Amino acid sequence: MKKNTLSFVFALVFGATAFASTPVDGEKKTVKTETSTVTWKGYKFAGSHDGKISLESGALMFDGDKLTGGEFVVDMTSITVEDLKAGEGKEKLEGHLNADDFFGTSNYATSQLVFTKVNASGKNSYKVTGDLTIKGITKAVTFDISVYGSKATATLKVDRTDFDIKYGSSNFTDTLKDKAIYDEFDLVVDLEF
Repeated sequence: MKKNTLSFVFALVFGATAFASTPVDGEKKTVKTETSTVTWKGYKFAGSHDGKISLESGALMFDGDKLTGGEFVVDMTSITVEDLKAGEGKEKLEGHLNADDFFGTSNYATSQLVFTKVNASGKNSYKVTGDLTIKGITKAVTFDISVYGSKATATLKVDRTDFDIKYGSSNFTDTLKDKAIYDEFDLVVDLEF
């Protein structure tokens, strides 16, 4: 009986010590999708267009106050054009962005970004590499993100042709001239969590 009690005490002490030294997982902070924004801007030979896309879900991972990860799902069916008004081609461009030769939202309703590597580059700044999935195609992207309190901002440059979006690209046809749409578009992301 004495031996069993002693074994129990050792197990309790060493078990508690092992538990106390186990690293605590980081904190996952859910992004407030209703107050966070994703703004896109696409460029063409004769100008540019911009608009918004809604986040479906998102979270940032922290170890203390240090960013360690993130994952986001974007509702591609929510894409809007903000630089045109109704009757000025807004509806036509929104329809085209949803069509198969652009984002094909009837088949690919969401896009996803998952951080794979996060390195501090300053006090509140990080260089992030992540897997971006658009139209079922996943490619690595690298971008900068800044975190201040419960807000974060990031700017990404995305080459749409990496995701089989070739419409209007001068890299795939020589006949476009002044109707060419540039391959890269910008995403500016403002997050609240």
